[in-house]
Amino acid sequence: MESTINPSSHIYLSIILPAHNEEKRLPICLEKVIAFVSSLRFPFEVIVVENGSVDQTLAIATEYAKRYDWLRVLQNSKPGKGLAVRTGMLAAKGEYRFFADVDFSMPIEEILNFLPPKLSDYDVAIGSREVKGAIRYNEPPIRHLTGRVFNQIVRLMTVHNIQDTQCGFKCFTANAAEKIFSVQVLDGWAFDAEVLYIAQKNGFKIVEVPVRWYYDGQSKVHVLNDSVKMFRELLQIRCNDKSGIYKIEQ
Repeated sequence: MESTINPSSHIYLSIILPAHNEEKRLPICLEKVIAFVSSLRFPFEVIVVENGSVDQTLAIATEYAKRYDWLRVLQNSKPGKGLAVRTGMLAAKGEYRFFADVDFSMPIEEILNFLPPKLSDYDVAIGSREVKGAIRYNEPPIRHLTGRVFNQIVRLMTVHNIQDTQCGFKCFTANAAEKIFSVQVLDGWAFDAEVLYIAQKNGFKIVEVPVRWYYDGQSKVHVLNDSVKMFRELLQIRCNDKSGIYKIEQ
């Protein structure tokens, strides 16, 4: 069995990778992860959450897990990024729990910017393509425009004073992850907004971290269709809140 670091019972960092029909991108992602974690000097784990794939995603993840004792593979029977992230966050053991899209449109080494000593005193740290210091590369202007319009809708309906709710890189302390994801329910794309809504409602401290972000033409986000779905889910967030399910006992 190949392993670069022997994890201990205490895990400092958990990296959670939701994966749905990612047989092409997952091997590239995992090779980046292997290179990154080989330089870490603290205990870590990586969790791939395969959710309802119909290709070889599960087989690929399982094969890698045979080689690395720090890699776990979890499986859901149905798709949904929100479901996959929730599954990974609640199964993780890390003091800090970071989820990332498998395309790693942010350089993987920037994960360290979300952790002490570079960043501390927060509950939720979210990657941002909009705050000072962030850089976008190769993004079509129409994609940027539609993203900003959707962000304005999110800010009006749910999350306030957050410049970029949808960037696919977010880190949670163990306490925040366990409390927030224990009441988070949306399985679809708007789960990011739901998570941040829950965090704000319950007084968790959120910080935005500038990232270098590279546009991926193979992105699975279809702006028009997914925006309609996410708008419906934003309405659901408001309904859920009225029903009281997002209240966390501190």
